[in-house]
Amino acid sequence: MVREKEIFFIRLMKITDVIMIMISFIIAYFITLLIRPFLTTGGMAYATQISLDGALYFLENHIWLVLITIPVWISLMSIDGVYVGFRTKIFLEILWKVFRTCIVSVIVLGYVVFLLKMTLTSRLYVAVFAITGVICLGIEKALWRWFLDYTFRQGYSLVNMLIVGTGKRAQEFINLVKAHSNWGLKIIGLIDDDPKLLGKSIMDYEVIGRIRDIPRILREFVIDRVIFVVPRMWLNRIEEAINHCEREGIDTAISVDLFKPKLARIRQSEFAGIPLIMFQTSMAKEWQLFFKRIFDIFIATLFLILLFPVFLIASIGVKITSRGPIFFRQTRCGLNGRKFTLYKFRSMYVGSEVRKKELKRQNEMNGPVFKMKRDPRVTRFGRFMRRFSIDEYPQIFNVLKGDMSLVGPRPPLSDEVEMYETWQRRRLSMKPGLTCIWQVSGRNKIDFEQWMEMDLWYIDHFSLWLDFKILVRTVFVVLTGYGAA
Repeated sequence: MVREKEIFFIRLMKITDVIMIMISFIIAYFITLLIRPFLTTGGMAYATQISLDGALYFLENHIWLVLITIPVWISLMSIDGVYVGFRTKIFLEILWKVFRTCIVSVIVLGYVVFLLKMTLTSRLYVAVFAITGVICLGIEKALWRWFLDYTFRQGYSLVNMLIVGTGKRAQEFINLVKAHSNWGLKIIGLIDDDPKLLGKSIMDYEVIGRIRDIPRILREFVIDRVIFVVPRMWLNRIEEAINHCEREGIDTAISVDLFKPKLARIRQSEFAGIPLIMFQTSMAKEWQLFFKRIFDIFIATLFLILLFPVFLIASIGVKITSRGPIFFRQTRCGLNGRKFTLYKFRSMYVGSEVRKKELKRQNEMNGPVFKMKRDPRVTRFGRFMRRFSIDEYPQIFNVLKGDMSLVGPRPPLSDEVEMYETWQRRRLSMKPGLTCIWQVSGRNKIDFEQWMEMDLWYIDHFSLWLDFKILVRTVFVVLTGYGAA
């Protein structure tokens, strides 16, 4: 849970540290070249003029210095505790640790220069590199701190937790969550089977239900994880609750491995020394989701630039063919039931939502969705846009905002979700997407239950390669209009 996120974050920060140290090597070269004429220094592998070629020549002659300094500096920062609990430390403490490891690194660097007899490396350069390294790493750490605090304040990385249990161990767990509040953990409420505690507050958190109420609570609140911190005698009570969470795609964690879930992966974890067993229903790993998000932002930005003429033509077409706004906004359900506003080019006449009730008998799809081939509410231009999915293009803004991904289950309406069977709700455990397996497999030619099964298959077999294949197939579907209503 939290530990996996911290490990991934530490690895990512070490990569950026390596980049900053290498940048410091180059910057130190140029700074030293500028101040050398004003100081009496020894020889050095410098070019006669300030140039990139000179910097590359210098780097080539000092490659061993780079290869030795980087792992030494990173290792020393790891030993000194720069990375562990990064968000809980005072920033001045982090800077002091970076400076302290810098001093030791410079001493090691001096020994390397001496042992390898690198006579062309001056003491001036070593000193400038040390100062530059501290400044660059300090700036990088400040940017990391700002970024993490900003994402937390904006609520982008919040993990909504439901705690089952109110005893001593549960209260210890709550204290740990409070102590690490800047990690983005949010306790929605507590669960206890004692009816006398219902509605009361324990450690500032309300007991909002009993174990049997968990299915209802999962529907009423946005819950990302359910944590069971209960006495051993309760273990026989929580099995059905864990199975229900699994069917809905909600990750759970308990302290003892006693259950064998059919879908979720069992993973050992811990939170500040408290052992946990994770029942993870999604196959996606943290590093995969990170690169998926980076890819989403890059491709969505590229599409926005390339498709600007299409956006312009579509906007004009919508405006001149029917009265009303260019864009259609609608509330949809996202990850684990989060509500967001979905954007589309308006393809229907104004007031079409009201007419939907009149046409329900002509619905051509089973299940809680409405699909109709010759929908009279659709404008002539809207029918053209729908054939080639042009009306979906504004959802690129949803991707950039983080509400959606390029690939993922299509976002449903709230009233559709209310009619889902429990196993169908598991499709909400993955961020919704612009396209999915259903989208590239015939869309309206596929019945509702098959559609749901396709989404769950995607969740259970998620990989970046699968996303890439779906995107490639989507290009074919969009160009041919295959499966469109």
